[in-house]
Amino acid sequence: MKTMHKWFWAWEFEEEEQWLAALAEQGLALKAVGFCRYDFEECAPGEYAVRLQRLAKPVRKPESQEYITFVEETGAEYIGTVNQWVYFRKRTEEGPFELFSDAASRIRQLDGLLCFLLPLAVLNLFIGLQNLVMYHTVGLSANLIGILNLALCGLISCGAARLWNRRKRLKQENELFEN
Repeated sequence: MKTMHKWFWAWEFEEEEQWLAALAEQGLALKAVGFCRYDFEECAPGEYAVRLQRLAKPVRKPESQEYITFVEETGAEYIGTVNQWVYFRKRTEEGPFELFSDAASRIRQLDGLLCFLLPLAVLNLFIGLQNLVMYHTVGLSANLIGILNLALCGLISCGAARLWNRRKRLKQENELFEN
């Protein structure tokens, strides 16, 4: 077993999936996941396809458990969960493996991520501005925390903008396909 540690932002889920796919192509199949931790086992190169998805509800909820069971019934193996992200793998010999069957389901995935990220950005903006205002009464530490919150707000906003643009492209492609 080989363990790797890597950080991905929530809006980088496609990059994370591509990274896991590239490792599977090299003969390292995802076996377990944790916060910034990936455990791999050796496999034949390209033996597995790996997919991940953010669930709308926490994994302990019945709806999420039903969904995981549904995906497992297609022949996929449930690897684990990090927050609301679930990881699956499936042998490539069993055929294509996709969690999103159409553009509408991909758009719903992006909508869920945006609904998660935008309040975080606003919260960090509010806390950052509050700390900058408190600088005169609390001191330098509030100013530094405020700057950190504003930087985090900017980072999350950039990630949300990437997701929004991806969502916009998918909607346009979906409209072209439907017409």
